[in-house]
Amino acid sequence: MQDSGPRPLLTVGLAGFGAIGQRVAVALDRPLPGLRLGAITSRDLELARERAEALLKAPPPVVPLAEMVFMVDVVVEAAPAQAFHEIATATLCAGKTLIVLSAGALLDSYEAYVNLAQQGGSRIHVVSGAIGGLDALAAAAVGEVESVTVVSRKPPRALAGAPYLEAHGLNVLELQAPQVVFEGTAREACRGFPANVNVAAAISLAGIGPDRTRVRIVADPTILRNTHDLEVIGSFGRFCLHIENVPTENPRTGVLAVQSVIATLMNLASPIRVGT
Repeated sequence: MQDSGPRPLLTVGLAGFGAIGQRVAVALDRPLPGLRLGAITSRDLELARERAEALLKAPPPVVPLAEMVFMVDVVVEAAPAQAFHEIATATLCAGKTLIVLSAGALLDSYEAYVNLAQQGGSRIHVVSGAIGGLDALAAAAVGEVESVTVVSRKPPRALAGAPYLEAHGLNVLELQAPQVVFEGTAREACRGFPANVNVAAAISLAGIGPDRTRVRIVADPTILRNTHDLEVIGSFGRFCLHIENVPTENPRTGVLAVQSVIATLMNLASPIRVGT
């Protein structure tokens, strides 16, 4: 049998060059086996060029989104949630793989994005982000699942400005003690806290859906880390997960979320994958 030779490098594009995009770029610049940083795009192209030149040994081209999607194999969506539709549509229509961090934005028009991926022959990978246990949850959901509950506890400054809080006149920055500020479904949580609950969206997509997944959000001035508690009960038994995330310079984003992007890219480039 003829040797097919080494696997080709997977070329990665970064759509967004903030806290997450810059950290992923630095990791790819090392470089990582099987991966190459091919291009960057951002709302402010000039600022992104300056940052890339300062951070990277081998800065890639910084170009508009419409150009970038045809220069790469994989696009990492690392921009604010309001930019998700433009990034996802351009990537999927170009037939490229989309790595999703803004799982809540994906959830809003899930079927439409799935249809786009099918039409373009592309794929969507939702990273685990700031949570773990999604492989166990997906396995559990093959059978009967009775309940999935996630409790997210965050410092007030990580929640400040959320549409749900503003609509209900809640100023979490004035809190002196922990307070539950939301209880409802994952779908409701994602609409009310678009920058805060991608964890809940990813959990709902891996498990029993956004309308059966229950979410509680606590603003807690006594903590410095974003914490999440996941409980799943079903025919398989029961599992619980507790995680405390060290934040990046952006209080809404944890270090683990960045590392989950890098791990996803490494899985795509690797000939072996461990886990469900």
